[in-house]
Formats: sequence, structure tokens, C-alpha cells
Amino acid sequence: MSVHLKVDCYSGYKADERPRRFSFVDKPGAQVFEVTEVLDQWYGVGYCCFKVLADDGNFYILRHQEAEDSWVLDSFRRVPMKGSETEASSSDR
Repeated sequence: MSVHLKVDCYSGYKADERPRRFSFVDKPGAQVFEVTEVLDQWYGVGYCCFKVLADDGNFYILRHQEAEDSWVLDSFRRVPMKGSETEASSSDR
């Protein structure tokens, strides 16, 4: 199952050069996440992926399917908050 996104991109010398903000299509009135940093970018046959850090402090991998001109969420990683139980248990090891 794919999570579809609405993505607003910066367009410089080419269209959809890099994502600036995104939201989930399936959730009306969903939060808009601002991209604070593009950490990585890579290409495959017919697609381009961006690993981004969003303003919520989490990491997302956004995939642009070029033929369909659509965006999907490939991956998500929540960053543990400072002082959280998860962080404390991992630092005790």
C-alpha cells in the first residue's frame, strides 16, 4: 500500500528540482510538513527519491514517480525525543 503525497517543489533549471513541503493526500486538512533539509537524493529508472528532514524533526524518503508525476512516501523514521524512554534505554547499553 502506497501513501500518496501532495508535494510543493522548488523548480530551478528543471521542474520538481527538490521538495519544499509536503502533506498526506488521504487526510483532508492534514498537516503540512516543511522540508528543513534535503539530506540525500538518488535516481532510479523512472523515479527520483529524496531523503529529507522535516520541521517535525523526523526523516522521510519521498519518491517522485516521473511518468505518473505522482509522489509517494517510501519510508519514515521518527527521531526519539531527548529524554524519552527509548533514548534512555538505548544509551544505557
